[in-house]
Amino acid sequence: MLSAGRKFLSRRCAEAATTHSQECAFLMFPASPRARSPLSAMRLLSTLALLGAVGLLAFQLVRYSRFRALLPPGTTMGGVPVGGLTRQQAAERLTEVFNRPIELRYGEARIQVPPAVTGFQLDIDTMLAAVEQARGRSGFWRGFWDFLWGRWPPPPKVPLVAHYSETRLRSYLKSEIAARYDQPPLPPQPVVGTVNFKPGQPGLTLDIDSAVPMIERALFSPAERVVDLPLRRVAPPRPSFQNLRVLLQQTARVEGFDGVMGLYLLDLQTGEEIYFVTANGKEVPVPPDVSFTAASTIKIPVMVSVFRRIDGTKPPGEEARWLKEMIDKSGNDPADWLMENVINRERGPLEVTKDMRTLGLENTFLAGYFHKGAPLLAVFRTPGNQRTDISTDPDPYNQTTPAEMGTLLADIYQCAETGGGALVAAFPGEITQTECNRMIDLLANNKIGVLLEASVPEGTRVAHKHGWVSGPDGAIHLISDAGIVYTPGGNYILSIYLYRKKVLLWNYGSKLLADLGEAVYNYFNPPQK
Repeated sequence: MLSAGRKFLSRRCAEAATTHSQECAFLMFPASPRARSPLSAMRLLSTLALLGAVGLLAFQLVRYSRFRALLPPGTTMGGVPVGGLTRQQAAERLTEVFNRPIELRYGEARIQVPPAVTGFQLDIDTMLAAVEQARGRSGFWRGFWDFLWGRWPPPPKVPLVAHYSETRLRSYLKSEIAARYDQPPLPPQPVVGTVNFKPGQPGLTLDIDSAVPMIERALFSPAERVVDLPLRRVAPPRPSFQNLRVLLQQTARVEGFDGVMGLYLLDLQTGEEIYFVTANGKEVPVPPDVSFTAASTIKIPVMVSVFRRIDGTKPPGEEARWLKEMIDKSGNDPADWLMENVINRERGPLEVTKDMRTLGLENTFLAGYFHKGAPLLAVFRTPGNQRTDISTDPDPYNQTTPAEMGTLLADIYQCAETGGGALVAAFPGEITQTECNRMIDLLANNKIGVLLEASVPEGTRVAHKHGWVSGPDGAIHLISDAGIVYTPGGNYILSIYLYRKKVLLWNYGSKLLADLGEAVYNYFNPPQK
């Protein structure tokens, strides 16, 4: 059947009584499919292909645009995989990972610390910009071409960009961790009624300086966020000097000493001092000092005056022999020989006293020679022997105080250690470091096995000079010893003078002095747990 249009055209052709017009010919003799033009078919196919290609291109461009809206596959930021995520999703993931608390381990304790405590902040914009910069090097169309062929450039590996406040971290560690978990060491404590100390307790403290970089690495790590805090074991400190002072006075009371005791102690590491005088167990005020008979301890000042006047760089001569006899054997005749032949024949003792005044020792003097019947060359009134509230009946020929004898030993020690100090300043060019070391060697060769030497373990170096005095009744009333003690726990100077108006029995007095020295040694070298 013909369509209405074709029917109309057929009537026109019939009315026109012709079949030669093109329209009528087409109507009357329609072309078969095989008779159509090949060119038209090709055009049609080309058009369809072009349209398809354009559509495919548009499709791929849409895909590529969507692809570019995401971070490239394999991208990491601060070690966190964020490939295939939008920028917002990447930011959220980074925030989630790096805002997780870090765990601090202090021994058995576990402490969760939010990064915000340290002021930690991520710079996500900078990291995203770095990703875009890495991807932008290839350009849009080159990237599109690689996309079409499935070629992917190396994924960006962006390092973490963040910052924190080290000051805030240190403050947190100090105020919240160390203050809460540190275990301070406990010093040894005196054992009441003895000269011994109970062992102290070591402490445990946070090493903040070492902990800071470890925590920083954990803050900047996406996975390793546990820190075993570095701890330091702290050895027990020494007891306070005040505790030692109390122990020394208690020791004398426990042993029933009812005379006058003067004790001077100097810590040669710190410069701390203890100096007290007790009478019948009660402490008396100083200064002014309380003078004691110096006895043979006055030979330390004699030794200093001799070295001031000899050339200590020359080989030992006769002076050296007499010095050894004076110190080792506490010889009085060697002391007189040295003062007469080295210092001044007529005024030797007074020159020794003058040297001591130059050093600022106002209570230390020697007013005559040692030999029997030697005249008193001068009468010395000092702050120590002018006290009316307490007296040790000091010998008018030679006197000193525990503090001044200890101070003189400290001057010798400093000169030997550093080549400086009061001796070198008072006698420039006359006393050398070598000579001071020779003085200490002389004092260290004074071996008697009692007093200060009995207060320390065998083999401990004690550079000292001892002395004791018998009264007209033939009984001992004063025992003294002053020396430099070298120990593993520190060197110190100890000067002790014990006086009793009644008889001071040797066994009792020498033991008391040794016990006092042992208490000091134990203080510097407390027992280890």
